[in-house]
Amino acid sequence: MSKHPSQRLLPTLRHRRDWQSVLYMVVMPLIVWWQWVHGFSFILYSFLLFLTLGVGVIHHNHTHVRMWWGRWTNRATDYWLTLLQGHPTFVFWPAHVANHHRFRHGPRDIARTYRPEWGGDTNNLWGYLIHPVQAGLKLYPLFFRWLNNLRIHWPGAFRYCMGQYALWLGSWGIFLWLDWQKALIFIIVPQLHGLHWLLATNYLQHAHADGRPLSRAQRNTPGIELNYARNFEGLVNPLLFNIGLHTAHHECPHAHWSELTTLHAQTYRQRVTPTLNEGGLLPYMARVFVWGLVSPAARTKPLMPPDAVK
Repeated sequence: MSKHPSQRLLPTLRHRRDWQSVLYMVVMPLIVWWQWVHGFSFILYSFLLFLTLGVGVIHHNHTHVRMWWGRWTNRATDYWLTLLQGHPTFVFWPAHVANHHRFRHGPRDIARTYRPEWGGDTNNLWGYLIHPVQAGLKLYPLFFRWLNNLRIHWPGAFRYCMGQYALWLGSWGIFLWLDWQKALIFIIVPQLHGLHWLLATNYLQHAHADGRPLSRAQRNTPGIELNYARNFEGLVNPLLFNIGLHTAHHECPHAHWSELTTLHAQTYRQRVTPTLNEGGLLPYMARVFVWGLVSPAARTKPLMPPDAVK
């Protein structure tokens, strides 16, 4: 009788497509090591910046669908992603799962893009650039409340999260001590670049979308549009684990990322107003954030009435 995958001695992926995730997680530190030893390479550094985006998406996917059979392998992956990303991985539970997926860009989503104190319902270059800072100022008090609740009720989970903080800050301290200039250039700046995209993606996917909440019955009714998210259908998806297919992910958060292509095409694409189904991510950003500075026709239009923005 064969053993269950979780009982095997060697780590076993739940889904074979996650070898792409493993590849990114192995190649990224190798590029950092090579440049630390041999010096700066423009090509490798550009690839490193791209991989910081990939690690953020892997972190997101690993939170929703654990990569491995076996508890300890998944926990080791949490710590490895913390080291690669330069921030604890536990934050996706309070900020993303318990907040963003629960409230779906609605008025109770604390990181929604249309808060009145942030200028209302915007979708422009300044909003995109400043959103990570604005969101971080709202999210960190949430993290502290979450950690305090863990400390009181689940001390083991609290220590697990504190271990991630210790690994992150300890790694920065060691690398800064070894060579502060190399640490900044090859580790800290790329990690901050990845964290910017991790938070700014929320703006790309939801700015000018309709954040008015729908009931469960409405979401399950085929004729009703699901306009709380924007989808990108270009090269961002094979390169970054289908992160652009956001409506399908919200509606099926426990589906593996490789399944989102079919879900989007067969079920959810037609339930989104056409203006929220975009092609490539970079062409969208060039059109809306750059050309939109001078051409009103290039800008998107809000789907919510002004009195719904709160």
